[in-house]
Amino acid sequence: MTEMTTLAQYQGAKVLITGGLGFIGSNLALRLVELGAQVVIVDSLLPEYGGNLANLAGFEDRVRVNISDVRDGYSLRYLVKGQDFLFNLAGQTSHLDSMKDPFTDMEINCRAQLAILEACRECQPTVRLVFASTRQIYGIPDYLPVDERHPLRPVDVNGINKLAGEQYHLLYHKVYGLRAVVLRLTNTYGPRMRIKDARQTFLGVWVKAALEGVPFEVWGGEQLRDYTFVDDCVDALLRVGTQEAAWGQALNVGGERPYTLKETAELLIQANAGRGAYTVRPFPAERKKIDIGHYHADYGRLRTLVGWEPGVPLPEGLARTLEYFRARLPLYC
Repeated sequence: MTEMTTLAQYQGAKVLITGGLGFIGSNLALRLVELGAQVVIVDSLLPEYGGNLANLAGFEDRVRVNISDVRDGYSLRYLVKGQDFLFNLAGQTSHLDSMKDPFTDMEINCRAQLAILEACRECQPTVRLVFASTRQIYGIPDYLPVDERHPLRPVDVNGINKLAGEQYHLLYHKVYGLRAVVLRLTNTYGPRMRIKDARQTFLGVWVKAALEGVPFEVWGGEQLRDYTFVDDCVDALLRVGTQEAAWGQALNVGGERPYTLKETAELLIQANAGRGAYTVRPFPAERKKIDIGHYHADYGRLRTLVGWEPGVPLPEGLARTLEYFRARLPLYC
């Protein structure tokens, strides 16, 4: 199936996005609107998470927004009815927050996921469902790059609960026939990401500091990471949502190649016309306990099944990210 055929399936389709006012959700919503989909967004707009109405600027009149918490099973049953696609992006993403408040993390990343699946099973069993998981479920890698055969050994509460969430989706596919697929994301970045703190990604804090002319900290510095520009992430979401070969699968998303954290910091400063500075320091003790060390993904299975590959290299993606936030910094701080 060609990319054009894949994306054409969204023309006129009814699409629900949980967490749709957040970083990835809003970028996905914009792309779906451009493809001619009828988009409904569900978001709690709780301040600890990534929702921001500024993310819809320029196309807010082309989507419908429902301010609701995914933990509310009653509203979910109403919202999923009639939907052709559901992109399930709502979640608690902070690893440190999950250790400080494990019960809230469990409510959002486990219980709410079951509520969503039950709503689909009871009210819209034909929906095509894409769940956003995380590389964090692998824990400390035994080998690199990490493929889907790697053991699953999360190192924090967030990873355990995200693993449970994705397993629920795969179980409902196997037992009830829901057309569900899981994407394991890695360090997604780009326009509309949360930059006021590190709850979503450390890159957000770095971007904000570089634009404000404030030095930022690089912890450790030699750890390898791969990065996915948000447009590439959206492309992966859209592809797996329409291709039957992906349903019932858990698939890695990755970047074009790994970089050390220090290399990443240097590339960010270069993309910012040489403005910015950083210091290298050891990992804080509370962070070191849940750090996974080196990581980069083998996304070959996703490429084979749906033809996806990353298209935006890190230097270009950082430049585009800085350009976006440079003109809108007050809206995200």
